[in-house]
Amino acid sequence: MKTTDIARRAARSLRNAKVRTILTSLAIAVGAFTITISLAAGEGARQYADKLIGSNVNPQALFVVKDENLFNGGAQQTPLREYSPNATSTDGLTVEQLTQADIDKLEARSDIEYVIPIYTPEVQYAGFEGSDKLFTSGVTTFDPSILLEVSSGTLPPKGEQIADDSIILPGAFVDTLVQKGVVKNEGELIGKGVVLTASRSTSTPSADQIAAAFSTGGEAAVQALVQPETKEFNFKVSGVIRQSPTALSSPSDMQISDHSARAISEYTTQGTAQFQKYFGATAIAKEGSDTIAVKESIKKDGFDAQTAQDLQSVVFTVVNTLQGIVLGFGIVALIASIFGIINTQYISVLERTREIGLMKALGMRGRSVSRLFQFEAAWIGFLGGVIGAAIAVILGVALNPWITETLSLGDGNSILIFQPLSLIIMIVVLMVIAMLAGWFPARKAAKLDPIEALRTE
Repeated sequence: MKTTDIARRAARSLRNAKVRTILTSLAIAVGAFTITISLAAGEGARQYADKLIGSNVNPQALFVVKDENLFNGGAQQTPLREYSPNATSTDGLTVEQLTQADIDKLEARSDIEYVIPIYTPEVQYAGFEGSDKLFTSGVTTFDPSILLEVSSGTLPPKGEQIADDSIILPGAFVDTLVQKGVVKNEGELIGKGVVLTASRSTSTPSADQIAAAFSTGGEAAVQALVQPETKEFNFKVSGVIRQSPTALSSPSDMQISDHSARAISEYTTQGTAQFQKYFGATAIAKEGSDTIAVKESIKKDGFDAQTAQDLQSVVFTVVNTLQGIVLGFGIVALIASIFGIINTQYISVLERTREIGLMKALGMRGRSVSRLFQFEAAWIGFLGGVIGAAIAVILGVALNPWITETLSLGDGNSILIFQPLSLIIMIVVLMVIAMLAGWFPARKAAKLDPIEALRTE
């Protein structure tokens, strides 16, 4: 008997038991629905993460440190460490810092385009032109490799640094500045002067110096003697940035150029142990260079580094783990449906014993009888897969806009992305699983003795 004839006969047999077929298919549909949603969510999360990394990290960039404990959170740090004048402690973690000699060594490499140390400019307060009010805020270095969106003003093209006299403000500042009367609206900030005041401690006066100051000017002279030295750095607002749905973090600090950040950092740390010391640096590999090879080469020079691919792999590991958990629930549902298929097919064999006997008496071979029941199981798997996948796709497409808005993913980004090839493969796999589940009942049907089967009431 031809395979196509067996497949058509299997479909007719299932139509004769519509209710049982639909119920069994729905059991498989539950697992198919869960698997389809998990596959779509995993693909959507991976594409969104890839877009995030592509928008925030230069693919040629490497984050270079001297101490690998900065990458593992101190998990490998021993309780007792050898003293180093270049080490510093932060949040209970003691790490070795990069020195200017290390930066010079990195810049001298033939596979590195340029190196930007991670400056930590600290300012005492910030003042705005036309206002006597002072504000405190963090200050960071503008990263030209990160794609930012402005609500007012302009930014240079991606990859270019802002001017040394420019400063960028986060949009979160606007409400405070309007409430305090510094500006009437956000637009007034563009071009407004900003003065950052930094301070540094002067050398500790001796007892004789203190005594001399007191004798000449009293307590006021002593306070002036120990008063920290301050310096003003002038800027003009060139842009106000807003939170982008493709940004890894929300901008909350003022941003200045790397040259300005260096000037402030070196001023505040001059004469201290932290002068020209950096937690890390961003090294840009030359265009066309293999960042993985550059990373391994940098490690041989006594540094540690991470690339954009390393960050991507960390994010993908989290996504794949969560996807695996959801897939697990779908597999559990499929396992339960397998027993349903076996039970349904066994009942079908018992109910159709005389029919099987008649088919075999008319010359149908046992192998063809077995394939008939396996094809019936395959049809059930196909129907279950199609129903589950169809419901998942319809529901996912309908909910995608709401999910995008709720999670603030931004226009054009979806968390549920369905791929036709994955759905086809899943349905085929479900059909194969269903055929395997129907093998035991099919084997029983193939071994029935036609004479005994015809005698069955």
